[in-house]
Amino acid sequence: MNTNEENGASGTAVLEAENTREHGVQIRSVAICDTQPVTAEGIRTLLAGTTDLQYQQTVDSLARALEVMHRQAPDVMVVDKGFGIQAILEWLSEAGQTGWHTSVVIWGVSVTEAEALRFLQAGARGILRRTAGTQVVLACLRNVAEGRSWMEDSLFRDSTRSERYPRSELTAREQQVLELVEQGFKNKEIAQDLGIRPGTVKIHLKHIFEKTGVRGRYGLALNGLKDRGLVSAPA
Repeated sequence: MNTNEENGASGTAVLEAENTREHGVQIRSVAICDTQPVTAEGIRTLLAGTTDLQYQQTVDSLARALEVMHRQAPDVMVVDKGFGIQAILEWLSEAGQTGWHTSVVIWGVSVTEAEALRFLQAGARGILRRTAGTQVVLACLRNVAEGRSWMEDSLFRDSTRSERYPRSELTAREQQVLELVEQGFKNKEIAQDLGIRPGTVKIHLKHIFEKTGVRGRYGLALNGLKDRGLVSAPA
C-alpha cells in the first residue's frame, strides 16, 4: 500500500476499498516492527509476490509500531521477539488498553511453548519462527488478517501427538485440573481452587500427561486453545 503516516487510517481504508474493487480480492496491509532491516526487507519482497497481502511500512521501535497501529490501522503488525519478551508483553497490554484493531504476529529465531502461551494470552494473534518457510509465513499472515489466531505447527509438534488428544479418557477430577492448567493456574492455585493438596494435583497431572500424550503444562494449555478452535495451525 505504501501509504505515508500523514494519510492516516482513513486514507488507508480508501486505498484498500479501491484495491478490493479493482482486483476482486480483499487486500490486507502488513506492517513490520523489526530490529533487523534486512529481515524486514525479506518480508516486503515476499509480499510483493502476492495479490492479497500488501506491505505498508517498517518501523524500528515498539513505540513507533503503536503509533502506526493507531494512525494507519494496518491489518497485521509483525513484531520481532528481539525487542524482549517483557517489553513486548507490556506493549501488548498498552495496545489493548487503547482499543487497537491490528492483529499482531510475534516472530523470533526461537519461541518456546511458555513464551507462545504468554504472547497469546497477552493479545497476540500469531506466533511464528524466523525459520518458517514462505508458505507458512503467508498462511500465518492471511489467518491473522482475517481475525483468527494462528501458531506455527512445529510448536504443537514439540509437545503433542498428531491426533486430537482424548479428553474423554480423563476422569472428572482430571478434566477439572486440565481446565485450570489451560487457564494458566499453577499447581498451588489449582489445589486451593479444588480443595485438594498440591501433591494430589501433581498426581492428576501425571495421569493427564500419560493419557493425552502431551508433554508439559504449557503443551496442555496450548492444546486447549487449539482444541477449542482459538488457535489454528497447518496440518
